[in-house]
Amino acid sequence: MRKHNFNPGPSVLPEYTLEQTSKAVLDLNGIGMSILEISHRSKEFEAILAEAQQLFKELLNIPEGYSILFLGGGASLQFAMIPYNFLNTKAAYLNSGAWASKAMKEAKYFGEVIEVASSKADNYTYIPKNYVVPDDVDYFHVTTNNTIYGTELKKDPDVKVPLFADASSDILSRPMDVSKYGIIY
Repeated sequence: MRKHNFNPGPSVLPEYTLEQTSKAVLDLNGIGMSILEISHRSKEFEAILAEAQQLFKELLNIPEGYSILFLGGGASLQFAMIPYNFLNTKAAYLNSGAWASKAMKEAKYFGEVIEVASSKADNYTYIPKNYVVPDDVDYFHVTTNNTIYGTELKKDPDVKVPLFADASSDILSRPMDVSKYGIIY
């Protein structure tokens, strides 16, 4: 029996996935090269990328008009990239944990940040539900899962401004109405 880990970060993978990955590391689809050796511009890599994007679209029921990007840097890089690209004057943030706090801190370098609600005073033991998002902000940012505190956003927010979400630790773990979001990372 394989061991399970309940740590934040990588999780246990199905044996089939490990076996297929092992084969691809040695020889990708019989091409005589490892998946680790092929060019990111090769037709083999483009096929892998296209399949991954298509599977993501199917699994999340992503509507037309959305792009799927696979980017380096993780959520921490997006804490800066989001405000760098979208914060013109002010943005609203729901402060629900350490990761939301880090996103807010980074956004403050680019413009005004409005904290619409926080559970910090209670050590982030819950996600605030009663808050108002101003209509004049450039976007509203939420962190959908707080691995450190064990809290998770159970319902997609209904807001009138672009909704951005750090779903890096729980994407694909529950249904999401992608059409409500401008960006999910």
